[in-house]
Order: sequence, then structure tokens, then C-alpha cells
Amino acid sequence: MNSVFQFKPILLGTADPRSEMASYRRVTNSQKCVRAGGKHNDLEDVGRDLTHHTFFEMLGNWSFGDYFKEEACRMAWSLLTEHYGIPADRLYVSYFAGDAASGLPADEETRQIWLDIGVPPRRLLPFGLKENFWEMGDSGPCGPCTEIHYDHIGGRDAATLVNTDSPDVVEIWNLVFMQYNREVDQSLLLLPQFSVDTGMGLERLVNILQGKRSNYDTDLFTPLLHAIHQISRVRPYSGRTGAADVGKVDMAYRVVADHIRTLSVCIADGIHPGMSGAELVLRRILRRAVRFCVEVLQTPQGALASLVPTEVVIGTLMFFPQVTDIINENEAHFLSSLQQGSRLILRTLNSVDYKHGVFPASVAWSLHRDLGFPLDLVDLMLEERGVQVDRQELDRLITESHKVKLYSDVLNVETLMMLDVLSLAELQRLGVPHTDDGLKYQYRLEQGRYVFPACHATVLALYDGQTLVSEVSGGQCCGVILDQTCFYSEQGGQSHDQGYFTRDGLQDVVYSVEEVVLAGGYVIHQVTAADSLKTGDQVQLHLDQVHRLSCMVKHTATHILNFALRKVLGSSVQQRGSHVAADRLRFDFSVKGSLSVSQLQQVERCVNDIISANQIVHSQVLPLQRARSIRGLRTVDEVYPDPVRLVSVGVPVSELLDNQTDTQTSVELCCGTHLLQTGAIEDLVIVSERQQVKGISRIIAVTGQEATRAREVGQVLLQEVDSLSVRLSDSAPSSLDSAQRLAKEIGVLSDAVDNTPIPQWQRRELQGRLKALQRTSNTGVRKLEAREKNGRREVLVDCVDTDSLSVVMKTVNQLSSASPQHLISCVFSPQDSKSLPASDWAVAVCHYLGGSAGGSALVAKGTGSSSDITDALRWAEQFAHQKTQQ
Repeated sequence: MNSVFQFKPILLGTADPRSEMASYRRVTNSQKCVRAGGKHNDLEDVGRDLTHHTFFEMLGNWSFGDYFKEEACRMAWSLLTEHYGIPADRLYVSYFAGDAASGLPADEETRQIWLDIGVPPRRLLPFGLKENFWEMGDSGPCGPCTEIHYDHIGGRDAATLVNTDSPDVVEIWNLVFMQYNREVDQSLLLLPQFSVDTGMGLERLVNILQGKRSNYDTDLFTPLLHAIHQISRVRPYSGRTGAADVGKVDMAYRVVADHIRTLSVCIADGIHPGMSGAELVLRRILRRAVRFCVEVLQTPQGALASLVPTEVVIGTLMFFPQVTDIINENEAHFLSSLQQGSRLILRTLNSVDYKHGVFPASVAWSLHRDLGFPLDLVDLMLEERGVQVDRQELDRLITESHKVKLYSDVLNVETLMMLDVLSLAELQRLGVPHTDDGLKYQYRLEQGRYVFPACHATVLALYDGQTLVSEVSGGQCCGVILDQTCFYSEQGGQSHDQGYFTRDGLQDVVYSVEEVVLAGGYVIHQVTAADSLKTGDQVQLHLDQVHRLSCMVKHTATHILNFALRKVLGSSVQQRGSHVAADRLRFDFSVKGSLSVSQLQQVERCVNDIISANQIVHSQVLPLQRARSIRGLRTVDEVYPDPVRLVSVGVPVSELLDNQTDTQTSVELCCGTHLLQTGAIEDLVIVSERQQVKGISRIIAVTGQEATRAREVGQVLLQEVDSLSVRLSDSAPSSLDSAQRLAKEIGVLSDAVDNTPIPQWQRRELQGRLKALQRTSNTGVRKLEAREKNGRREVLVDCVDTDSLSVVMKTVNQLSSASPQHLISCVFSPQDSKSLPASDWAVAVCHYLGGSAGGSALVAKGTGSSSDITDALRWAEQFAHQKTQQ
């Protein structure tokens, strides 16, 4: 989490003056921070030592144009040494040593402040950009910082250990002095006002105040560690690391204690374990915690979630009851995969002749691809047995997988094991029955969770890509036809299911299902055989339930979107194609032109009203002719089987059959898998809408957390555009360089708005505003370029202390002859100055002084009075600048 981001408008001086934020001068806050992905990733270090965490709380205090370096340093020193009682002789202070390449001087001001406070020179240490110049990203507010470090040992000179990652000398507090803004071109400009941002980790502070050497020994963690011991079958926590930690028991304690805090706070904040982005990171954290619970701490199933109500979690973090349900659900799903994966690893270890302890990359990749094992977890399990994965081969498999996916996505290449006409005829001749795939619809809701049926099947036929065969060997790609399946085959615009088989008698071997297609009544599962497979084998089907549920969400959302489009745009809207995948939905429809901002908003509102109502989704199989009698039925230009499956949202099919009016609900013929209630969609956002060809438009939409994230990012970009607007409206750039930088900044923001998933209606609005800003900026650049090309006319405003008007005129004449391109006082304008006639300037200035003036475009004079001539001169100069820059 970027703590600066929320206050960026204040730091840049662009906050709306009408907002509450504009009134902020001094702020304190505590922020929840997660470091488990991206730039700051501590996940793999958690548990191995006594300091790393995936979740921690950051204490901060801020000054916005109020106090600065001296006050910040004095308050920090006072808090630590006087109020907290930390011995001053255990503290070391670092400051910015400057950087010649960046043109940044050493922060001697801060150094002197610390000396004045009483920090001895030997404990006041200079460091460079990496340690003592703070900036979060490529651009934005930044500045030198000074850090306070604590020596756990004491009674010695520990200066050489500062900033060396020593566990004995640790940073406590970072005081950042926001003086600059890093521009897009990497130049540094002074901020309109100087600010202070400080950050101090709660866990480290408690560690020091309680006299502990480990964060895990503080009362932030000890109740949790005690609770873990109560549900485990191992010895109590003893704080050991490395080789001294026999069986990695203490490491497991630390992993579980840290990870349950992270899981609790993230799930409570609405981030659930999933398949991409932050959700995928959380999924990795949960699975890592489960693995240590089960295999090292020997806890029963459900133990991880039982830790959520522990005093430390509900005492320091807000607790929501649904957190335990989500953890339990994910734990149960992973335990099955974990047990199977562990058996597969052991089986492989016992059956393969290793070369220097190298584990087959193909098995590791199968664990990751088919069972959802994070590759780092595979490494960890092997590390405990003194074995390593063939890293070079694994990297090749990963690269090859990415290439195949990219090739298929970009070129829409089919890699299916499709039966040819001769093989289909042979199946029929042999009397192989068509596949019974009715189980794909037989799922139910139990206490808000979807329960999918188990499926045990018999291999009826195998296809090697050319002909039907009776057996395939390990490593061979083949098409598998079963007597029954719970897998959905790709049809009706919906992606096929994912998952794997296991073979009876060989439960640890995974047969990954890569494609599922329907041909001539047969469902063909494209499988890469991990071991031999022959006709007559009995297999257990394992459905990827997360993927299936995501497709169900998107398919039901597609139906509701179709209905909303017809409701907003009229019955002339006709579906022209769609595609439902786990991550997003695509919908093509007939329409004269692109939708307006208002229409996009109305469609989204209509869809989300139905989602919020949590309407029941009904389905029924009935004769095609009877289905066609339903008024308002939506169909696509394709041949439907008879009988057909009808899907209705909110209204039972029987009621639709009896009602001869055009029912205002979504009702379609569809063979896809759908939700049983609409609420599971959570939210829908249209992130793209554009005309593909004349009269056909395409919508891309996301749901759930992806939709929420799109709205949040849209608000962030809106704030950025607002800030730019304020900067442009407040004052025009005074130099060509600043005008060009501003134009570039508008261009960068325009690219972000164009290419980032945000609500499409908001994208259209922001694009319109940015185009207007770009036009204004370009006009300013052209004017400044013309001024530079023609020679810039400087403005000189001054006064002559005299009672004689003739003396004033004589002075003006002398200066004008020496510098004919200058405007002087209130009485002269050069002959080629068209932007500011002398008479206009004199009238304005003298009016400001309460008097009057007159004259020609070249020379003018007037009278007025002022108690503050300096203020009058400043006003006259500003007026001249504004007029000459227009």
C-alpha cells in the first residue's frame, strides 16, 4: 500500500480548495500494509527469521506546509527518548549525503539539526540515494529522509552495522522531507509547499519497548502462538531458527501466526483468495499456512480458521465472521490437492533414479498447473528432502506454456484433439454410447456455497490424433472418451471446464485435462497422459471448481447484460455473438452507433439492480416449439437442438409459459452453466465498448473483485485529471519547458485512461476532459514557442522617487531608447507590443490605486495613491505578465 498516494494532491498543491483535504495541516494515521508481491515481497522470508512479515502496521505522522525538518526531528527524538524512554546512546541517525549525478546537495540542514539536538557526530551517518532519498515510484513527491536506528546490544560503537541488514541494529523510524516532485522526464522540481511524511513499524516499536529480540516474542504474537500450540500436536514455540529449529517447528509457528493475520485483515477488507492479482497472492499465503499447519504442526482440518477469533486478531484487527468460512472453504479444497501432491512427490522420489538429487521438472510443472501448487511450495517440500527441481527444464516448460497461450490467444489457433469423421464413424460402428454429460448441471447451493457432484467414469475410447487406439503411454497427448463426465465442453460461447483425472489404483498420478470439446454426441477430453491409460480404465474426475464458478458468474452476467441492453436501447438490439471466460465476458450486439455515457451508465445500473436483488435463476428442458411460444425470448442465429434448455432470471419457466405478455426479464435458450442466484456476480463493470464494424458493437465486462478494482482505479484516474485541471486553471506555465512537461504529463495520463480497465462511461468522460486539457496545453506551448522565436519581451516594473513629472518622462525616454523591447513603469509600451497598450496598462494600474489615467497605445500617464507602493508594483507586474502571455 502506498501511504503517500492518498495525500498526493496536498503534496503537489493541487487539492481542491473546497475539499476537507485542503484544510489538512497535521495528520497522524496507522495503515495496514501487506508485503507479499510486486516491489516489496517478503513472503519467502517469513518464518525463516525473526523479523519478516507479510502483514504489518505502519504508524505515520504528516505535516503539510506546517512544521518541517527541525520540528519533525525534535518531536521524533523527544517521543523516543523522553516519552518511550529508549536510551539515547542506543540510537543512531542517518541523513542524506547528497548525489552529484542527480545534482542533489547533502542535507547539511538536517545534520546540523541533529547535532543541535545532541546526537554525537560519530552516531550521525551520511548515506546515499538508496538509503536516504525516498521515492516510491518513477514519478511523484519525493525528498531526502533521515532515519533513526536502534542497537539491541548497546554499550558499544555499532555505527558500522547501520544499514547492513544486521538483526542487532534495526531502523525504527523514517522521517521523509517532501521537497521535490519527480517529473515524468526524471527531473526534480521543488514542491509548492514542503511537507513531512514519517513511518514507524508498530511491530518493531513494540519489540524494542518490550525488550525483545524478536517481533514474535511480543504480545502482538504470543497469544496467537499460544493458541497455535493448543491446536497442534508439537512442542511449544521456542523461537529457534536455522539448523537449531529441528523439523522447522518454530518456522511453522511463525508462518502460521503471520499468515493468519494477513488472511484475516485482507479477507475482512474484501480481498478473497483467487486466481489473479492480489487474490492469487492471498491464495498462495493461505496454502502456505495450511501446508505448515497440516504437515509440520499436525493440526486437524479447520485449525487455521479457528485462530481468527484469537484475542490478538480481534484485538488489533477488525474481525468479521465470514473470514473463518472463507478460510475453511479454501483450506478444504487445498488439503485434497496437498495430500495428492505430497503422494505424487514421494512416489516420484521413490521411483526415479536422480542425477545429483534433481527432481523432474515435468512433475513439478504438473503439480503447479493441475493441482494449483505454487512452485515455491514445491521447492520448499523438496528442499526438506535435499532435492532440487531441474530449474532449467522447468523454466523451459513455463516459457513454452506462455508461448502456446499467447499464440492461441493472439491467432485464435485451435490445438484440439478433434476426432475426424472416420473415427466418429468407427465409434458408432463399435456401438460406443454417446457421453452422458448431465452431471455438468447437477450442482446445488448449500449455506451459500456451491457443491459440485463427484464423477467416476470408465474410459470407452482413446484417440491418438490420427486413429482410435486401445492404449496410450505416459507423456502422450490423446483424446479420452468416457461413459459420463461432469466437465463442460466448449459450446454456446462458454469456455470449457478445467481440471484433471486420477486413475483407480494410481491415485497419485494426475492426468491434466487441457481441452474439452463435443463432437457427434461424444465429449472428448484432451489429456496429456502422465502414465499409461487404456480403454476400460476407471477414472475419477476432479473439476476445477473455482474456474467453473467464475464461468457461471460470467455466463449469467452475460444474459443479464443482454436483457439490460434491450431494456435501455430498445428491442431492435440483437445478440451477434458472445464469449464467456473465467476472467471476463465479451458480448457483440447490433446497434447503430457507440453507446453514450448516459446509456452505458443506465445499462450498468440495470444489471447491478438485478444482481443486488439476488434473483433466482431458473432453468428447464422443454420442446423447442413450446419454448418458442414464450414472449420476449432471446435467441441467436443458430440451430438449436430439440428439446432445448431454457434459462430465465427471476421468473419460473412455468410462469413464462402461461403468460402471453412480453415478460420484462432475461429469458434465453442456452446450454451453458449458470448461477442459481444472481447475487454471486457481486458487481459488473463495462470496461470497453466500441464498434467492431458498422452496426455491430462489442462490450467487454468484468465482475466481482475485478469490477470493484476497475471502479477504484477509475476514481484514482479521476483524481489525477482533477489535479491536472486545477493546475492548468490556477496559472498558465511561465516557461516553455514547464509547458512541455505539462503537455507530456497530460499525454501519459491519457495513455493510462485509454488502456487501463475502468468503467467505460468514465473513460469516455475522462477522455473528453483530457482532450480539452491537451488543446489548452498545446495552445500554451505554441504561444510560448512563438514568444521564444520572436524574442521574449521581459516586463520591468519600477518606480522613480520624484515630485516632477518631467523627471519621470525623461527617465522613461532614456530607458526606452536603451531597451526598446521593454515595458517600463506605467507610461510606456514598445511600438511592436500588440498585447498590452500603454493606455490599458495605465488605466488598470491607476484604477487599482484608486485614480484614473489616459494616453495612447505607446505612452500613457495617470494618478493614484497607495500606502504600500511595493504591493502596487507587484500587482502592476502581474497584470503585465498576464496580458503579454495571452
